Amino acid sequence: MSPRLFLSDPAPDHEQEFLAAVARSEGLHRPWALPPRTHEQYDSYLERIRSGRTIGFFVRRSSDQQLAGVINVSEPVMGALQSAYLGFYAFAGFERQGYMTEGLALVLDRAFELLGFHRLEANIQPLNAASSALVSRLGFRKEGFSPRYLQIDGDWRDHDRWAILSDEWPANRQRLFASWRADGRQSQNAS
Repeated sequence: MSPRLFLSDPAPDHEQEFLAAVARSEGLHRPWALPPRTHEQYDSYLERIRSGRTIGFFVRRSSDQQLAGVINVSEPVMGALQSAYLGFYAFAGFERQGYMTEGLALVLDRAFELLGFHRLEANIQPLNAASSALVSRLGFRKEGFSPRYLQIDGDWRDHDRWAILSDEWPANRQRLFASWRADGRQSQNAS
């Protein structure tokens, strides 16, 4: 999809790179997200991936393989539900450059076409305008408001609930790629 970036799997040998990116991005992440900040937290994150509770993706810039962000597909449930929750964050120096839009588009392709999900949901704090704009750009629709939905940094925080279905993604993908072409971006897989 994007020659500017690719997705990679989180692994133990990425720990130092990841923790350094988290440390330099603390001001960008708070109060929206609390990524792993210690060896123990990173190891716990990898355990959630190994156990199947999370499908993790590192967003990397193609030109130098730098870690630009993280996208997680969490608590996947297949069977009759075929659904999961999305979590994501960029790292400082990579924000507001379209990397997370392109990375999340790659994840949506994988989640719907390869992994067989029917629905993906993103729960976003109402004041997090950047994340709300990101999912809106990709065609998610705002479905509702959940008071005190998720505990972050010791506080129960309100969230807006956004979702997209597998049969909605192809048209949204086409629209997104058409806008990228109009802006002069290239797309390898647009059809």
